[in-house]
Amino acid sequence: MKRAAAWLYPDAGGEPGVLPAALVVLTVVSGIVDAVSFLALGNVFVANMTGNVVFVGFAVAGAQRLSLWASAAAIVSFALGAWLTGRVRVPFAAVTGAHAAMVVPAVVLLAAYGPSVVVIMVLAFGMGMQNASVRRAGVPDMTTTVLTTALTGLAADSPGTANRRRVVSIAALFTGALAGGALYLGSGPVAALSAAAVLLVTVTVVLVREG
Repeated sequence: MKRAAAWLYPDAGGEPGVLPAALVVLTVVSGIVDAVSFLALGNVFVANMTGNVVFVGFAVAGAQRLSLWASAAAIVSFALGAWLTGRVRVPFAAVTGAHAAMVVPAVVLLAAYGPSVVVIMVLAFGMGMQNASVRRAGVPDMTTTVLTTALTGLAADSPGTANRRRVVSIAALFTGALAGGALYLGSGPVAALSAAAVLLVTVTVVLVREG
C-alpha cells in the first residue's frame, strides 16, 4: 500500500504512508454500498447525498418509484454520522473501524429481516462518518464519494499527477459499483454488503498496524 501511495503522491514531502491507498479502497466501498442501497433498498443512496437530494425533489414532485422518506432518512443519518465524527477527535483508523462496526449489523439486519429503512439509516450513518474523517484528513483528490470535482479537474486541468489520482478515484468508485452490482445480481445484497464489511475491516487493520 505504501508503494501505491507513493505512486499517487510522488511529489509529497516525506513518506505519504498508507492513507492514500486506503482511501482508494474506501472509494471502492462507497461504490459497493451505493450499489446495494440503490438496487436492494429502494432506489436510494447511502453514500451519494447529491443523488438523494435530487431524489427528494423528484419524490416531492410526485415521482412514484422514489421514496421521499427513504432518501430523507439517508440524508439525516448521513449528516448525523458526519456531525458526530466532526466533534469527536479520534484517529482515522478508529473511525474506519467504527464504520466497519456499523456495516456488520446492517448485514445482519438485512439477512434477518430484509430491506428496511433501518438498514438505510445505519449504512448512511457510517458513510457520514467516513466522509467526515476523509474531509478532516484533507488528502487532495481523494474524497471517496464525490466525483464531480474530480471529473471537472480531469477535463479542465493540464495533465499531471493530480489527474492520476482523479482517474484512480473514478476507477475505484466504478469498480465498487460494478462489484456491488455483480454480487447483488449473482448472490444477493447480503453477499455484496459483506464484501464492503470485509474491505473496511481490512483497511482498519492495515491503518492500525501502520500506526
